[in-house]
Amino acid sequence: METKKKNYTKREVSDFTENKYKFQLFGRWLVPRTLMPIFYKIEYIGRENIPKDKNFIVAPNHISYFDPFLAGEAVKQPIAFMGKKELFENQILAFLLDGLACFAVNREKLEVSTIKTALNIFKTDRWRLGIFPQGGIRRTKKIENINKGFAVIAKQMKTDILPIGITGCEQYNWIPFKGHVKVSIGEPISYNQELEDIIDEWSRKVADLTNYSYAIDEHKSIEKQKTEETKA
Repeated sequence: METKKKNYTKREVSDFTENKYKFQLFGRWLVPRTLMPIFYKIEYIGRENIPKDKNFIVAPNHISYFDPFLAGEAVKQPIAFMGKKELFENQILAFLLDGLACFAVNREKLEVSTIKTALNIFKTDRWRLGIFPQGGIRRTKKIENINKGFAVIAKQMKTDILPIGITGCEQYNWIPFKGHVKVSIGEPISYNQELEDIIDEWSRKVADLTNYSYAIDEHKSIEKQKTEETKA
């Protein structure tokens, strides 16, 4: 009899358990608190910008496999990160990601299951939705080619976005105590603005937090650029 494959794209409220948070805490203890300090000095900046009385979307830039653990340690709250569905095709990796409360998404289009899962995360009150607007890992030190899905979800869920800039892991360092990682938290971005403005504000803030360059390309329409040039 053929074994039915687990659906990693849809998550119910009941899926965000205390055990998964404990597994996240173990990952945070193992990675940013125990292993990384052997090779990196880790600095957290801007924790005062974390909202204390409402839900929010955690949106870091993406430069290494350490990023989900660094973001979790920075925010110190349980985060359910989106991951590209291809990661879940490996059974061992899928098991680990599932244990960390990650869920699979189609990066080509925003599906109904993704919206429903985001809604269920917000229903928990305790868990935060984590999204990497850049999609995959980007080590070019440029903020560009941003996927708009995080802004669409923010507007649909009426939830602000917490921008996080991570630097120092663009290249992995294996020399003890030589590296320096900085995790900077910016002020929340309001969902109550135009889609392109949300994407633009996230890009500008993360570029400022990381000191990366911001390539203004598909994030702004030609018409909007002409309008801004006219006003200038």
